[in-house]
This record gives sequence, C-alpha cells and structure tokens, in this order.
Amino acid sequence: MLPFTPVSHVRRTTLLGRRRVQLLGAVLLAAVLPLLFRLILSPSSLWVSSFNAFWANLVAVCLALWLRLSVEPYPGIRSSLVILPTCAAAHAAVLAFFFFTRLPYDRVAFVAGFFLHVIWFYLVYFSVQRRTILQIGVVPIGGWTKLVELEGISWIKLDEPQIDLAARCDAIVADFSADLSPKWEAFLADAALAGLIVYQVKPLAESLTGRVEIDHLSENSFGSLVPARGYFHLKTVIDFATVIVALPLLLPVMLIAAIAILLDDGGPIFFRQRRIGHRGMPFHVLKFRTMRIAAEAGGDARKAAMTGDLDPRITRVGAFLRKTRIDELPQAWNILRAEMSWIGPRPEAEVLSHWYVGEIPFYRYRHVVKPGISGWAQTNQGHVAEVEDIHRKLQYDFYYIKYFSPFLDVLILFKTLRTMLTGFGAR
Repeated sequence: MLPFTPVSHVRRTTLLGRRRVQLLGAVLLAAVLPLLFRLILSPSSLWVSSFNAFWANLVAVCLALWLRLSVEPYPGIRSSLVILPTCAAAHAAVLAFFFFTRLPYDRVAFVAGFFLHVIWFYLVYFSVQRRTILQIGVVPIGGWTKLVELEGISWIKLDEPQIDLAARCDAIVADFSADLSPKWEAFLADAALAGLIVYQVKPLAESLTGRVEIDHLSENSFGSLVPARGYFHLKTVIDFATVIVALPLLLPVMLIAAIAILLDDGGPIFFRQRRIGHRGMPFHVLKFRTMRIAAEAGGDARKAAMTGDLDPRITRVGAFLRKTRIDELPQAWNILRAEMSWIGPRPEAEVLSHWYVGEIPFYRYRHVVKPGISGWAQTNQGHVAEVEDIHRKLQYDFYYIKYFSPFLDVLILFKTLRTMLTGFGAR
C-alpha cells in the first residue's frame, strides 16, 4: 500500500521552525551575547576589536543560513548533516577576511560566537526538525508511482488541482514530461506563485536516494555531460593547498602508522597498485599496506583485487587502519601529483575497472572527474566489489558528477569524518 497521508494530517509550522525566528535566535546568541559579555565583564576593554567580532559573527550567521537554504531544498539532505559544515564554512570565510585585511578582532568573542551558532541550530534541529516529516503533494499523472514508494516522506495524493490543498503541503511534485491537462498546469503555476517548491519527479527521486539511474547517460544540472570546469580547476588548487597546510598534522599520524605496520609483521610499509584515474588514465595509487604480502601476490588477479567481509588477508593493524581510513593518507602524494582529489569517486584497480567496463554500461563515465580519497558512494554505501553492488555504487558516483559542486564536497567531507569515527563501510 502506498504511504499516502491524508491532507488533514499535514504538519503546521511551529514558531521555532520559522526561518526568521531561527535567524533571530542565532543573531542574539552568536553575535549579541558575546558582545554583551564583553560589555558586562570588562567594559573598559570594549575596543574596536569587540565590535569587529560582533559584525563578523553577524555576517557568519547570515552567510551560514544562506548556505543552508542553498542545500536544504533537496529533501534527501538532512539538516543535521549541513549544520556544522555550513557554520564552519561561514566562520572560516569571515576569518579569511580578517587574515587578509589584518583588521583587529576579538578572538574569544569570535570563537564563542561560532560554538553558540552551532549549538543553537542543533537545539533547533533536535527540538523541531528531527521530528518533522516532510509532507509532499503528488500530482498522480505520469511516472510518480515509484517515487511514492520511497520512505521518509509523507506523500499526499492530490486528486484535484485545488490550490487550497496545495497550500497545506510543504512542496508539490509532478512529472513535467507527462501529458498534464491545462488545469494541472495552471495549478502548478499557481503553487509556484504561492511560494511553494514544485519538484520534478526525477530530480526529487535522485535527491531522496542520493543516486542517479544509469539506464542512459544523464546530464548534470547545467545540461552538460561535463562537470563545471571552473570549479574543477579551482578544486585542484584547493586540493594542493590543503595538502600543504595539512602535512604537519598528517605526518605524525602517518609515522605512527608506519611504525605499527613494521612492528606488526615486519613487511613493507606502503602498498602501490595500478588504478584508473581521470579521463581513464592509469596511475599508481599509494596506501599503507593492510594485507599480508603473500596474500597480495599471485593467484586470480581480479579476485586478489577484491576485499571481502572479514577478509583473512587483513592484518591486525591493517583492520584498524582500514576502519579509520588512515590507510588512505599516503594518497596525499597522489593529490600533489594532481592524480587524485580529496573528494571524488574512488579509483578502482585496473583489473576491476576493465571488468566493470565490460559488464556495466557507461561505467567509464565516472572517470570524467578526478578520483578521490573519499566520495559520495563511500559515505553512503561503503566498500563494495561485486558487479551487482557496483551498479548501485555507480548510481552514487553519477549523482556526485551530476551535482558536482563545493556544497556537495563540504557535505561529503563532514560525512567522511563521521565515517572515520564509526568505521562505516570498512573491510
């Protein structure tokens, strides 16, 4: 039975669920409160730097809200996943402004503003948004039946094109390619004019599942098969710069990992494997060795390139390195060589890649962007190797390529941090 919800049960927005109330609360907590503390505790030290911190926190709050509004219309992206990334990105942008302009600012007030900003929106999420189920009205014409089988949404079947019913929904979804009657077309236009989000069936399904169907090649949001070139080149610069900045932090971790591998079985520290990268060009990926030497050599090359659940070839130290993703850190060298990115589809072993190309249509399209240390598929699905699992993984990869953007990369970054803590998908 389809999970339709009667229109009379549609959720009404609470006071705390309103954007203006959320923004006002964030401004009071993150910008005004740190300034008031300075005024009360040490009014004699209320210098220009304190007011600069106030304006910085105010701008960061507004910028973070704009970033969330840019991402959250896609209902498959939960608010809990975008709160920390958007707050961090907004405050980092303001901090970069101070760095380049060398204007004075109250560091304590600025840091306090950041933490209060994050705490406030998590309180809003756990108080209101976590318990909210999105109500979407469905125009029952065309390819809508598979969409309403998806869970996590209360679907409301609109039997008649009545705008009073639509106004009580959070959004409307319709198949624009279907043969809609003039009454339904007028209804959708009126819904849009009333300020409702009107979704197309296919993009909404992609948003809810995080996958793109691969029965045929799919264009990206700009109507092209090739991702945005501007961000592609900017991302290469960002990747190189962040590796240089992160090396002082990564090197001690990598040194400890190398010593642990030596003490565990005395074998080589690194593992090199030929994989397929950007534009289908082969390269040698560098990782910490997590398997026994004898197990990695000889035998069926395709089978040897796969890692199964509880694979007996994995060493004790290797299991920990895989779970925490520390084994991937040497790929910073691949990033410096412009062969990889921090974020992107994982590069497959050459032998597996050739196999998948022969088994799965359009598999090679995933090479249109640089491979990454972490990716959308890894944070949603985990490690896979068999063809039936690769098909779904490819749907995640195509989703990443289609919606290739800094917003999606930031979301993957924070999902990766969660994955490192939980060990999700490791083998």
